[in-house]
Amino acid sequence: MVSKNKKRIQVLLFVVIMGFTFYAVFHKQDLPTIWDSICKMSCASILGAMALSIFFASAEGIMMWYLLRSMGNKCRLRQCLRYSWVGFFYSGITPSATGGQPMQLYYMNKDGWKASESTVILMTMALAYKLVLVLVGTTMLIVWHQPLKSYMGNTILLYFLGIVLNLGVILVIIGAMAFPNILIQVAGWFEILLVQVRIWKPKEDRREKVKEFVGQYQQAVGFMAGHKSRVLVVMLITALQRFSMFLLTYVIYKGFYLAGESVWKIMELQAAVTISVDMLPVPGAQGITEIVYQAVFGNIFTEEYLVPSMLVSRGVNFYFLLVFCGVVAALAAIKVKKHGN
Repeated sequence: MVSKNKKRIQVLLFVVIMGFTFYAVFHKQDLPTIWDSICKMSCASILGAMALSIFFASAEGIMMWYLLRSMGNKCRLRQCLRYSWVGFFYSGITPSATGGQPMQLYYMNKDGWKASESTVILMTMALAYKLVLVLVGTTMLIVWHQPLKSYMGNTILLYFLGIVLNLGVILVIIGAMAFPNILIQVAGWFEILLVQVRIWKPKEDRREKVKEFVGQYQQAVGFMAGHKSRVLVVMLITALQRFSMFLLTYVIYKGFYLAGESVWKIMELQAAVTISVDMLPVPGAQGITEIVYQAVFGNIFTEEYLVPSMLVSRGVNFYFLLVFCGVVAALAAIKVKKHGN
């Protein structure tokens, strides 16, 4: 479990970056004009965007529920949605979204799921997520290179970096799944280090527990390898999850009663923004997302609607979800504390 001091540092860092981001966005802007533009949006488009964002945050829970049941575990969809929402919150406030999965694993362990199965499920979903981004990004480079370069300008360097970093994560995950014995060696090195710096006390049975975990982990990986159709279903749900967020920007575009650009072009440009900022070591990719968004969509939204569209887009697909999922995370923490650690 994340310590209280570490949580406070994460929240403080998030708030500080958010403050700088808001200052950079609103500095020298005509706030009444921006507000008037936002007020012109259709209510249906805002509700539609919120529905897409909730689906995005919930899709992971649907995949967890599907995989846990495929492994013979009895679980409720509501329970898995909670894991998903908790993961979104902690991913949102930690650099490179590194805090989400450890917290999901923590709560899954508290609910009695095997750590080995939970780990493989989370790794399978992470692999699917990264694969979809890399496939989309690579396809766009091949079939839409010139328009992509034209719209992105210098920010296309971040796009290339995003593809490379996501590809690196894919190789690491596949390596961990294909060579689980390496986990024993790595765990052994960490144990020696933590004992030497006196964070852990020496324990005779710790190595045996790690070997037992790896054995169960190999069984879970074997299950996934033997049920490729289930992994394919996860890939399809992940694709729908990603495309829902790409579509959200088009819904906002139509919400301002704008016309002239196709749904596919706007979805491709939003995919480019997502790929560019996905792996950057900033909580919620704050600040950088706004810069890339304005660079990419500068010729799509008129000057009147560029900043308002960005505020609505980020407000719905990040800050709204962060508050919603933060409430769920707080309730989950209270529940764990109430029933004891």
